[in-house]
Amino acid sequence: MDETMNDVPATATRCGFVALIGAPNVGKSTLVNALVGSKVTIVSRKVQTTRALIRGIVIDNNAQIILVDTPGIFAPKRRLDRAMVRTAWTGAHDADLVCVLLDARAGIDQEADVIFSNLANVGHPKILVLNKIDLVSKEKLLALTQKANERLKFAETFMVSALSGDGVDDLRRGLAARVPLGPFHYPEDQMSDAPLRHLAAEITREKIFRQLHQELPYQSTVETDTWTERKDGSVRIEQTIFVERESQRKIVLGKAGATIKSIGADARKEIAEIVGQPVHLFLFVKVREDWGDDPNRYREMGLEFPKE
Repeated sequence: MDETMNDVPATATRCGFVALIGAPNVGKSTLVNALVGSKVTIVSRKVQTTRALIRGIVIDNNAQIILVDTPGIFAPKRRLDRAMVRTAWTGAHDADLVCVLLDARAGIDQEADVIFSNLANVGHPKILVLNKIDLVSKEKLLALTQKANERLKFAETFMVSALSGDGVDDLRRGLAARVPLGPFHYPEDQMSDAPLRHLAAEITREKIFRQLHQELPYQSTVETDTWTERKDGSVRIEQTIFVERESQRKIVLGKAGATIKSIGADARKEIAEIVGQPVHLFLFVKVREDWGDDPNRYREMGLEFPKE
């Protein structure tokens, strides 16, 4: 019998992993943040910013929904790209439910078509989520829903605007009803299992992308070196920004250090809001040539290093 039926006791708890699958820039990170109600993944204008499986944790009445925000699935060219795509599909196969996120404006484009083809091999229940519905006519939404459901058997379809929050509550309730019966995996006040050090590094990386999205390529990463709780209740954080060339280091630093100061100020403010205490943030920029081929860097980002 379906566990979502009314014969389940009202006090029974549910808990499950929900993978968000979609092409780059369909709004996965924005949706995770909207569902959780707090910032747990970075949101950037640059595609392919989410590198590892960062989980957001949602409590809806007696259900705990653990969101796996996978990297956007795209045609991989470099080693880092291949690692990200492999991680995304691993997340889909390991989850209890799969949410397929489509940009309502783009519809089933080439990237979505590849995703649909690959999802035919994933046995878990699949939920269709049309995002950015505020930008598309009702007729187009209904036609897209029909076309998508003809391609793949979806258990349910939701229409949302992750940015405005429209439809997000309905999606949250729908996911809560579909995750399996079972005890919670995480404490109720925990929103993400990404360590604060990792989240702080992600925030700084977002600020770099925001300020330098034209000048700086993807081969940059941030690592939190030290996290020291001070007696006055503040925290001292030291981070290193790694780039591949000296020319990139100069771009990050900016004239007379102006760019790195601005990045640091923005990151410090946001980290302080999340940890709820004053933050002293110190940023360093170092050149690490060919870090994209270093297995240790991948492990630190939560990715499996592709052998080829």
